[in-house]
Order: sequence, then structure tokens, then C-alpha cells
Amino acid sequence: MSDWRSSLANCSSASGGLWRQEERSDGGPDRPGEFIAEPRELVPRNRTPDTIAGWKAVADGLLSDPCCAFHRNVEISARYAWMYKLRPACFKWAAMAAVASHHVRLALFPLRLDADRTGYVDIPHSLRRPKLLLTEDVNTIRTTNNAIFNDLFWVHFAYASAEDGIERLRALLQAERHYAPVLAGFEAIDQGRRVLEDQTASAQARQRADDLIWAGNVELLEHEQRALVQPNFDRLSSASAWLVAIGSTTSFEVRGVRQEIADFTSFYLYSFTRGIPHALHARAWPRITRFDDRWRWLVASVVPRFRRFDADTHLVDASLQRIFDDARDFASSPCVLPRSPADGPSRAAPPRRWHRPRPKR
Repeated sequence: MSDWRSSLANCSSASGGLWRQEERSDGGPDRPGEFIAEPRELVPRNRTPDTIAGWKAVADGLLSDPCCAFHRNVEISARYAWMYKLRPACFKWAAMAAVASHHVRLALFPLRLDADRTGYVDIPHSLRRPKLLLTEDVNTIRTTNNAIFNDLFWVHFAYASAEDGIERLRALLQAERHYAPVLAGFEAIDQGRRVLEDQTASAQARQRADDLIWAGNVELLEHEQRALVQPNFDRLSSASAWLVAIGSTTSFEVRGVRQEIADFTSFYLYSFTRGIPHALHARAWPRITRFDDRWRWLVASVVPRFRRFDADTHLVDASLQRIFDDARDFASSPCVLPRSPADGPSRAAPPRRWHRPRPKR
């Protein structure tokens, strides 16, 4: 069993490496944060959602509710990584989202200033702090990360939970203008997947299919950036925009100097090297909060580097392993709910673990 599979098994029920879950009477998982083998196990045919809202509810049920900002972030990162590992030939966006969400956790650090003795973060109190700490912008980054999960994870989940997932998505998304780019992306992914699954397909056909899958995933990325990230980036203060730009580097969490240099990319490094002709033509300082500037960097630098990275199974497993390990480590510090007024001053809400802690060896 590979490292990432071992991690999932350790995070799951005691039944072994199948990572199965018991169900509640409402059809949801008994332990919503634990990993499972296949999405189909959570959506029995007699209770399959037939609306977008229903699918979003199922996806949200995989996260602890309620939980603090840091546990929510680590759960989202791990869920993206889990989804990628279910369909690694197809779900490239999910792997990129896992790494991006993992990096977002660092930006949330100022919120820790308002963690109580149990570790729960009081976000409303954080937002009343002096603007010098940029807590409003930090909260914007947090809500953006949550919004991306809410908007796109369920689509992957719905697709993966059916034999003919693309038909399910067509029924759900065809009438939704917001999701037109997402449906187009999955149409390309599904077309490429069918070729890859054809044992008689030629090497050239398989290469074209892989290119098509990547094109579909880039459509998902563009939807994410245009429909979800950009409206929130427009709200960032100038100071935070600079910090985000300076911090916009990607190394995909690998270890080893040579590999980190090969996979490293920075928004400003790109903008003032390969991107300089565009900056001169626009006669404007590149800004990561401007969609065209950011998208040019993502398509010309981030995606090609990630595609090379994704071709090395060992490196991908090592990177996602760190995300799984962080998720497992967070389980040793359970997300604690805030005090309820009804509980009185001496009683705090009980801790709630989102999956089992790492077993002792």
C-alpha cells in the first residue's frame, strides 16, 4: 500500500483500507470528516440528490459542521487531495486546488490572535481588531477558499459518484448560466477519459485525450478565478494586494532543492521576466488582483509547471502526503465548538474530531 493510501486507511474506520462509513438515518456519513473509498458509497440510488443545492449539502456534509477556520481549511485541502486520488488521470484541478488551499492556511494566521483557550477562533471578534492587522482581508481570503469548495467540489463529487457522471452533470448544469464553463470543462474531461479507458486507443490518441483533459481542467480553473476569486480580490485593500502578490509563489510542497527550484514560480518573477512585454504594452504595474495579469501567469507558468509535476507520480504522492499528514495532525487537536449561552459559564461544548487520530505504533 502506498503512503497516501496508508494515510487514508489510518484516518478511516477500523474496517481496513476500504475506508467505508456507517450512515445516519438521513443517508449522510456517520463521521462526515472521515475518508471513504468511493463517492458512490455516500449517495445511494434511492437518495441521490437531483438539485445543485442537494449536491452541495452532500459535499458540505463531508466537512465538520461547525468547525473553526483552520480545521475547515485543512479539511477542504484534504478533500481536494482525496478527490484527485480517486481520479488522478482526470481531476487535475482538484490537485491544484489542494495545494492552493493548503497555502491559504498560512494567510489565516492573524485569526489565531482571537483563538480562545480551546483553540476555537472567534472571527467576529477578529474583524473588530485594528485594520493594521488586515483581518478583514484575511477573512476575505478565508471566505474565498470556502466559496471555491462550495462551488466546485460538489461537481467533482457528482461526476465521480455515477457510472455516467457527465449525464448527471448535464441534467444539473445545462440550465445554469453560471456553470456553463464548468460543464464545458467536464465535457472535455469526460471525452478524454473515455479515450484513456479504451485499451485499443493509440499512443497519439491517448496524448490528445490527455491534452483534452488538461484543457477541461484549465476551464475549471478559469471559472474559479473569474467567477469566485476575482469578485473577492476586488475587495482586498492595497496593502493586502501587495502581500498576496509577494506571497503568490508555487512550489507544490515538494522536498529537495533541485525539485523545488524546478517547480517554483512567482507572480512577480514571471511578470518582470517573461511577462514584461505585456506590462510594457499595458503601461501598468502588474497586479495579481487584476484578472488578466493573474490569468496570464497561471496559464503560462503555474499550469505548465504543475503538469510536469503531475507527470511524476512519486512527487505528487509526496506532496499530497503532506496535506494528508497535516489533516491527521489536526485531528489530534480536535475542533472545539464555542461556548453556548445555554451551557452556562462553566460548561463548554464537547470537542468534535473530524477523523480518528493517528494510531500509536
